[in-house]
Amino acid sequence: MRTAKYEFSNGKTFNFIDNHTTEIQKEQDNAYLESLLTTTEKWLDGLIKPEEGASKEDIRKALQLAVLKGMKEHIQPHHQMTPDALGLLVGYLVELFVKKEQAVILDPAVGTGNLLLTVMNYLDGRMTGAGVELDDLLVRLASNAGNLVEQPITFYLQDALQPLLIDPVDVVVSDLPVGYYPDDETAATYELKADEGMSYAHHLFIEQSLKHTADGGYLFFIVPKALFESEHASQLHSFLKKHAHIQSVMELPESLFKNSAHAKGILVLQKKQEGIKAPKEVLLARVPNMSKPESMSKFFSQVTSWFKENKE
Repeated sequence: MRTAKYEFSNGKTFNFIDNHTTEIQKEQDNAYLESLLTTTEKWLDGLIKPEEGASKEDIRKALQLAVLKGMKEHIQPHHQMTPDALGLLVGYLVELFVKKEQAVILDPAVGTGNLLLTVMNYLDGRMTGAGVELDDLLVRLASNAGNLVEQPITFYLQDALQPLLIDPVDVVVSDLPVGYYPDDETAATYELKADEGMSYAHHLFIEQSLKHTADGGYLFFIVPKALFESEHASQLHSFLKKHAHIQSVMELPESLFKNSAHAKGILVLQKKQEGIKAPKEVLLARVPNMSKPESMSKFFSQVTSWFKENKE
């Protein structure tokens, strides 16, 4: 098992993207993210290209920095990008649990594609992807990013909680959108709908994801820290007991999040399948400060030991 690398080696790629985007922004008087979309389109069409070659990870990280810059211009709280170290941790977990040589992976709340691309780059060559996103600009940025890093992904522009025309996948990864889902009519078709008032979008996303996962497949969710302490927690517990085996609940360091009220964790599930048992014990873990290699190394070895005792 290799340890995730967190460094960014090619700032020139970001400068190339940023310079072109800023130029287009001035010329067309557009928002930065819209200008970034034009930059990526020109790059894909071969009209511009960086002077130096860049790896898939360099391109992904440079695009991520550009998206972050654009999001600061008009912050939309539900479009916060998954921190890089966290994406790499999810990649490590996917590699640990998923043993298929060729797997199909879905992110039902794909945004600009950063989490999905981080995981697919980490497992380069082993994954075919699908991503669903309701925001037209974000999904176009995600699609261009996927093409630039040459990862095979199909993107769907739609509300992921509406019926999806996607075959069951082997893996789901998602930084779940947190909050209430405004479409009561659609929510009413879910087991996890609220008995009264509006339903939690993040609960419905879990249900929809399980519906689109093949039996025995794995799901890796970035969830609110208080997921199992909310008013609808007992309903979620009963649902998960019926449809999945909980593998792990991990608490993430608060330093990853600007506001401790927005602290999150990782929930790992396996969809039930005949012949597959629940792990002897659920892996309950607290992820240490990700910038400390010694602490992370110890954490990885604890996870690996748990996996050997419970999964092999």
